[in-house]
Amino acid sequence: MLDRLVGLTMLIAASAVFLYYTIWTLFMPFVDEDHPLHTLFPPRVWAIRIPVILILLFTTVVGSFLSVVMIRSNRRKALKAKAKKAN
Repeated sequence: MLDRLVGLTMLIAASAVFLYYTIWTLFMPFVDEDHPLHTLFPPRVWAIRIPVILILLFTTVVGSFLSVVMIRSNRRKALKAKAKKAN
């Protein structure tokens, strides 16, 4: 039951973010600059900056994780080889 609730919550959050970003990037350029709807959105330059920052952060985290896993794996292999050679 809890996993369905979490999944539904994630689906709703992802849909809301997608809808907000879509409106911000695709529809707001056609709305007049003095319209009060523009107060709900940041400046348009952030429509590019936010995804770029998120992509850089994501690739850094994934690359760091893979590096740590590979280093630990090689250490274990080296220790096994050393133990095997000592016997």
